Amino acid sequence: MVTKAMIDDFISQPSLAIVGVSRKGGNKFGNSAFKELKSKGYQLYLVHPSAETLEGERTYPNLKALPQGVGGILVIVPPAQTEKVVQEAHEAGIKRVWLQQGAESQVAIQYCQQNGVSVVYGHCILMYAKPIAFFHKPHRWVMQLLGQLPK
Repeated sequence: MVTKAMIDDFISQPSLAIVGVSRKGGNKFGNSAFKELKSKGYQLYLVHPSAETLEGERTYPNLKALPQGVGGILVIVPPAQTEKVVQEAHEAGIKRVWLQQGAESQVAIQYCQQNGVSVVYGHCILMYAKPIAFFHKPHRWVMQLLGQLPK
């Protein structure tokens, strides 16, 4: 079960890696999340196995190649790829994983839980990373009204 403490712990990390920023750019969610989190002051490291740069930033071929430890990893890839990513995160010593909606996999969630990796899933990071953008506030308010925010 995802708790408010897990979410608060994840979003309090000053540096995050992101797996799932697209070469195609545009309005792909990974690209939008990168831009929004960067505007909020996060130090972001992009991980992509075959691109040297994305969104004008250097990329790293895998999590072990990151130049320094990161506080967590945001995963925005299809579920079949997520399973490999969380294993890599664990092997790289990353203790916090956020599986963006659509990237969730029961196998990946169970792997994290069994290996001491804090895993957030079923929630959009952009509804929690502060300051919360205007268009996310109404959605968050409705979730709170319906009792769907983690406690």
